[in-house]
Amino acid sequence: MPFRSTRRFALVCLAAALAAPAAFAADAWPTKPVRIIVPFAPGGGADSSARVLAELLAPQLGQSVIVENKPGAGSAIGVMAAAQSKDGHTLLMGSNSMVINPSLNPQIGYDVARDFDAVGMVSAQPLVLVVPAGSSARSVADLVAQAKSEPGKLSAGNSGNGTLAHLASEIFASQIGTTITPVAYKGESALLPDMISGLVAFGFLNLPSVAPHIKSGRLRALAVSSPQPVAELPGVPTLRSLNYPSLEVQGWAALLAPKGSIPPEGLARLETLLAKALASDTVKTRFAALNVTPVLQTRTATAQFLQAETARYAAVIKDRGIKAD
Repeated sequence: MPFRSTRRFALVCLAAALAAPAAFAADAWPTKPVRIIVPFAPGGGADSSARVLAELLAPQLGQSVIVENKPGAGSAIGVMAAAQSKDGHTLLMGSNSMVINPSLNPQIGYDVARDFDAVGMVSAQPLVLVVPAGSSARSVADLVAQAKSEPGKLSAGNSGNGTLAHLASEIFASQIGTTITPVAYKGESALLPDMISGLVAFGFLNLPSVAPHIKSGRLRALAVSSPQPVAELPGVPTLRSLNYPSLEVQGWAALLAPKGSIPPEGLARLETLLAKALASDTVKTRFAALNVTPVLQTRTATAQFLQAETARYAAVIKDRGIKAD
């Protein structure tokens, strides 16, 4: 073998040897237990979904997967904790609030696109446009007529200032060209008694919270915000089918990682295993019990979705003059 060829071959071998540990380390991810931060208290949809996934991902990853709840500040505390984690084994179960909060409160110190890598979508959950059983509104058209007849008078209950329910009611008012009176509560459990009694005129509420009250006849469902009708609410139309496509406002959960903390090969592995888990009968059954729908979406599509959601709600917050409490 000529000297130059021998030297070139030796250099190639040396480069391969030097690259091998890095490749091995990437392929071997994870090397210790994985943590999924849920920025909400235990027991909610995001928490329950994270625990289902943790149970399925652990044996595939060869490491335990621990769910850690870090609630507070409308999810900002948990999101910031995840963004600042540099251990290479932390994930975040993100939700709508993480893309809403930076526009609602510019003092929040994270940026979704800058600080996170998308792994994939996890689930979606529709909002239900409901009115008290005693309301004269028996359809969305009736409610629109009421809202437009006396601008600003119709009250819209929501689960907190700047929440998805609040923004949905503002999008509704904007689309029909009128104003409403938003009434913020500290969560849906505080709102529901006043909604049932008729102290507030309407609201966009989460399906699990309102389904029992719709079934009992204490609330009336006028429409759902999902792309397709909801099996639990037969006969209830989608807002899209009623020509309100901008009201396709769903709660969602997505799995993310702190930017650059997990090697590309690790993210690709996670993407594959997440898709496998979401397609399983176990997830379909257990998510159905939570009234959420599994959503399979690539990392690239998820990152694009997060950017679109960030821009969408930033525009609503600016246009409607919504301020943080």
